[in-house]
Amino acid sequence: MEKLTREDCKELLSVPVIVAALGYFVDIYDLLLFGIVRVASLKSLGVPDQEMLSIGEFLMRSQMSGLLIGGVIWGMLGDKKGRLSVLFGSILLYSVANIFNGFITSVDQYAFLRFIAGVGLAGELGAGITLVAEVLPTRLRGYGTTLVASIGLMGAVMANIVADLFTWQTTYFVGGGLGLLLLLLRVSVFESKVFESVKSETVQRGNFFQLFNNRTRFKKFIANILIGLPIWFVIGILITFSPEFAQALGIEMPVMAGDAIMYSYIGLSVGDILSGFISQRLESRKKVVLLYIFMTGCSILLFLYTPYKTVQSFYLVCGLLGFSIGYWALFVTIAAEQFGTNLRATVATTVPNFIRWTVVPLTFLFQFVRGEVGIINGALIVGATTIIIALIALGTLEETFFKDMNFVEEP
Repeated sequence: MEKLTREDCKELLSVPVIVAALGYFVDIYDLLLFGIVRVASLKSLGVPDQEMLSIGEFLMRSQMSGLLIGGVIWGMLGDKKGRLSVLFGSILLYSVANIFNGFITSVDQYAFLRFIAGVGLAGELGAGITLVAEVLPTRLRGYGTTLVASIGLMGAVMANIVADLFTWQTTYFVGGGLGLLLLLLRVSVFESKVFESVKSETVQRGNFFQLFNNRTRFKKFIANILIGLPIWFVIGILITFSPEFAQALGIEMPVMAGDAIMYSYIGLSVGDILSGFISQRLESRKKVVLLYIFMTGCSILLFLYTPYKTVQSFYLVCGLLGFSIGYWALFVTIAAEQFGTNLRATVATTVPNFIRWTVVPLTFLFQFVRGEVGIINGALIVGATTIIIALIALGTLEETFFKDMNFVEEP
């Protein structure tokens, strides 16, 4: 592995990389805000304690369904009109939705605005990673995408701090305001030369259905989604509903979802930084993802069966759990590297949002299983299933570390 030169550092701190990182920071702030203020916001809307989990799952599914639909829309737009069109349009939509979210008075309004915010949030990461992967040279791609993810993931920490200081309504206003401020910074960002060169060709761009009309492309697309399954099982179920798990584990002191999310995302950010550097050192994406999937399996067992003595020990395990899923940046980078320029934004945007949407079937499965075997063993069954599926999917993918990004997908 080459040492980073001064010129390399300048490229890694270029405007597109920094703007993509800050965009993902705001994206994560807004994406996880519901999980952080879930209990406080639902209580203020009059939701009884016994319905807190089920209503929370319903609102989570609303947001994730928006992400699924938005992933397709923004992905296709990113390949047809350019990466910048997504970076501008998506942040405007989810910023406005979050501002309105501070004025809600019912669960139905909450669900509608979480859906709209989800549609907007869907475009941020994929467009940012695609742009960074295309503007940086091959040897720096892993560092660039790791930088974007690591800075972005700290948005969860800020969301928890803001939620501690202000009302839940104000936290939504802050998220929307941050997005609108970042929109102004994006005026100076330029489109990638790789995309500009493809625009002049006659090749078809942003055709989502191209992912389904070729057996090899389809299998590759599905495999890219499934390797991230354990990540969103951990975030969407274990961490989001950590207060309920803590109660089931017999922890007497109250566990705050916001603190659990904050500690897990600090771990996730550290894990992402380390996985990126290890990937550069080993010159491999797949080996590092394999290592992290195994660590995730061990961390799930630790989370579910540790005899906790204090709330602090529970938060520590949340941090370890976050660290173990720290292959999120590699997961999205692999997706961007697998496909040609005319489909790259479509894939890099849909893949992370499809995997976020898997929280919907996972929560339904968890709801069914926990009714049979309880919340702890139910989580173990669902978690083990995601680990097995991810390992099988990873085995079908090619190594993409040295792959040249300047190619297109044929019809």
